[in-house]
Amino acid sequence: MEIAELETHVRHETNFAEKVCTNEVLQSLLSPSTYKEYSEACVGRATISQSAADEIAEAMKEWALEKGATHYCHWFQPWTGNSAEKHDAFFQWANDGSLINSFTGKALVMGEPDASSLPSGGLRNTYEARGYTSWDPSSPAFLWESGTARILSIPSIFFSYTGEALDTKIPLLRSDAKLSRSVARLLTLLGETTQRVFSTLGCEQEFFLVDADYASQRRDLVVSGATVFGAPPAKGQELEDHYFGALKRRVLAFLEDLEEQAYALGIPVKTRHNEVAPAQHEVAPLFERVVLGVDHNILLMQLLKKVADEHHLVCLTHEKPFARVNGSGKHLNWSLSTAEGHNLLDPGQTPQENTRFLFLIAAVLEGIARHPALLRASIGSFENDKRLGGNEAPPGILSVYLGNALDALVSSIAEGEVREGEMKQKLDLGIDMLPDLFVHDTDRNRTSPFAFTGNKFEFRACGSSHSPSFPMTVLNAVIAESIEMLSDELENGVDQGEVLKASFSRTAHVRFLGDNYSSEWQEEAKKRGLPEISRSVDAFDALLFEKTESVFTHILRKNELNSVYEVFKETYKKHCAIERRLMIEICETQLLPAALAYQKEMAESVRAVGDTATEVLPVQKRMLRRYAQHISQLIEALEALKEAPSDDEAAGHLRECADTIEQATRDSLWPMPKYWELLFLT
Repeated sequence: MEIAELETHVRHETNFAEKVCTNEVLQSLLSPSTYKEYSEACVGRATISQSAADEIAEAMKEWALEKGATHYCHWFQPWTGNSAEKHDAFFQWANDGSLINSFTGKALVMGEPDASSLPSGGLRNTYEARGYTSWDPSSPAFLWESGTARILSIPSIFFSYTGEALDTKIPLLRSDAKLSRSVARLLTLLGETTQRVFSTLGCEQEFFLVDADYASQRRDLVVSGATVFGAPPAKGQELEDHYFGALKRRVLAFLEDLEEQAYALGIPVKTRHNEVAPAQHEVAPLFERVVLGVDHNILLMQLLKKVADEHHLVCLTHEKPFARVNGSGKHLNWSLSTAEGHNLLDPGQTPQENTRFLFLIAAVLEGIARHPALLRASIGSFENDKRLGGNEAPPGILSVYLGNALDALVSSIAEGEVREGEMKQKLDLGIDMLPDLFVHDTDRNRTSPFAFTGNKFEFRACGSSHSPSFPMTVLNAVIAESIEMLSDELENGVDQGEVLKASFSRTAHVRFLGDNYSSEWQEEAKKRGLPEISRSVDAFDALLFEKTESVFTHILRKNELNSVYEVFKETYKKHCAIERRLMIEICETQLLPAALAYQKEMAESVRAVGDTATEVLPVQKRMLRRYAQHISQLIEALEALKEAPSDDEAAGHLRECADTIEQATRDSLWPMPKYWELLFLT
């Protein structure tokens, strides 16, 4: 055991970031002056000169060629929610007509992909195709491998010919810089100093794994990553035996390989386990700077699918790939850190004496209270609507859970009398051999959309396939605005205690300690004036609010916000249309023919029995009539959905009819793998 642990330790140490062009790599390849310029640019304190860009490009090229790369690309994040890239080979013509390996500073700094064929929300027309990508020095270049291909991938931003943001990273970078300035201002007013502040992120990523052979036989899984039909198996997640259960050998082999490849790309995956639903799993990394955390999460989603394919599996990151079992989310753990490494959301042993901490808690509460619809819009999608509020994910009501002790402290400040108390308690289990055990002030509240978990906030509402970039942008933006508001009060001479008292009083309605799934909370939320937005298309309107334009100052202009609104709305409609077309297509070409074939088989069986079994014949005829009625109901539901393809009730009714027929049809006639095969035969 000791040898195995040592080997694992060494493997991770030597493998980590071996496919990343890290600062250490560049420092070894660059001149001291260029490396200093690059380092300053990475934290926003300098602009890289053309001569430095040429030297950095040459260093990146040599590093990549040594590792077998043949191409490079600008790796960027358009509003598709995924990454995008265009590969260029490392060669060009020399003066003598020969081919030479080449990668210049100009090619590093700027690329030119088509800006009309990616979502732009009306900012770009088909005849206005020019767009640009530009290197983001704050995120390191990496080597992507697929089969025999090796590509130097350079994290980049994406913008239009006229300078509008066409990606999710530009607003994220701007929001982080705005938040940094706001927090630094607040700290100065509170008598503290720091070189720099940045938001941090740790993404818990949930997903399903299914056997590739079964998945390939499901047209819905191939096209949309989710099942549009499927009757529940006899056993789902009722026994609660899958969560944290022993990992199957095949799944563990996949996770081992995933971790190995993630480490090589510098993704610090730390946790892995079975999730609640059968065939559902989760991995989670250590915290990182928010921009790097977003890049790594998108890269991790690519890795999940790549490694799954290598193991003859299919990884499903869809929010609701299977009905009647839990869907998948992406819990966004957010905090604030100084350049010196201090977590600003760590309350310490006596939070009532930690003024900085209390002001940041006040700012968080203000941000959630002032912009609930905008935060709901940031995690909105057609897929996530299937998951939110389903006793597996928070409802569409934005509230904040602080935990019993912190909530009591905040309430006492609002009432004008601070009550002392420690955040940690000693626990006695009555077992003498155990060391002292200290627990946090309260249980976690897994029903809360936005919960304080000791030294960070967990935004639990984001969907599993969703890029964390825009939710983090919105969160940074609304909290930066709130910090500015509180700082203005301090600058105007208002006493610190009075600022906190007033803030905690006016945000009391957004704090909630109970069960967010309960109907009682829905009624209580209405009384408090908290909006419940169950459909994302309704939440998207918040992007057009006048106060949203204000909160996005220095992040996105009005026309850019309008474009985000159009992209979100259009994407929602397209995903809905794809699902409904799939339902109609699969029902007409697979399910209905299978049902009619089984009906014919049943009818022939009844005729074959004839008068020889008069006692059982009525029962069999009754079964045949019931099955025929199921088919009639299926046909009627199919016609109804054709007439109203955007009608959620019509789609739900068609699925109900199809799933009823599935449960009554002979297995060998059913045209696609069933849920029990997909969920239990991994």
